[in-house]
Amino acid sequence: MNDARRSFVKLLGATTLAMSSLSSAELARAATGPDQGGVRWGMVVDLRLCIGCQACTVGCTLENQVPLGNFRTLVSSYEVSSGGAPRRATLPRLCNHCAKPACVTVCPTQATTKRPDGAVVVDSSICIGCGYCVQACPYDARFINEKTKTADKCTFCLHRLEAGLLPACVETCVTGARVFGDLHDPQSAVSKLLQRYPVQVLKKEMGTEPRVFYIGLDESLSDRVHGRQVLVPAGESPEMEEM
Repeated sequence: MNDARRSFVKLLGATTLAMSSLSSAELARAATGPDQGGVRWGMVVDLRLCIGCQACTVGCTLENQVPLGNFRTLVSSYEVSSGGAPRRATLPRLCNHCAKPACVTVCPTQATTKRPDGAVVVDSSICIGCGYCVQACPYDARFINEKTKTADKCTFCLHRLEAGLLPACVETCVTGARVFGDLHDPQSAVSKLLQRYPVQVLKKEMGTEPRVFYIGLDESLSDRVHGRQVLVPAGESPEMEEM
């Protein structure tokens, strides 16, 4: 572990939020099929709260043992000047678990599928690592895992959901910028945010219908889905790309 990552993990340990769980109602809906009004997982990212601290990135990497240099989620930083003086903007990114995922249609072995609860998953036992899905994803959210030689990406931490816990990135977000839950439940936190605020999605014109929504997304960032994440020591600022 390099010094930058070691420093940040120490900071994360001091600031990680207390363990949170999904409601019993959400867990009950998760056990039902789509015809019975089953759960539909989704996420809202409130960019007004994101400070680009990378707690979500580190939490996900540690939880899912993602190979060094790859990321299931990351936060890119930009300097944008639209609408006035230049300002810093962050863009957390992950698999959008689309309603109409392009990655599913191009998979030659049907290793990538969409579950009834809306999560898009990869069956590593039949994935041949061809990379078609990596190329087809409009959101640069997939990679070939160098250890397994198969496609890898965010899973919404399904193993944690099955245990009644939240995804690691949500649980470690120090400002509560990431909110996760059942889109079919009007009383869930995500549904209430969608009802209360206007939201945006990345690359809406692609027609994939993402299930990751953003509050306060700058229009100039809607297509900024490519980028390399670099972890920096606590107290330092990441390099920003000018827009």
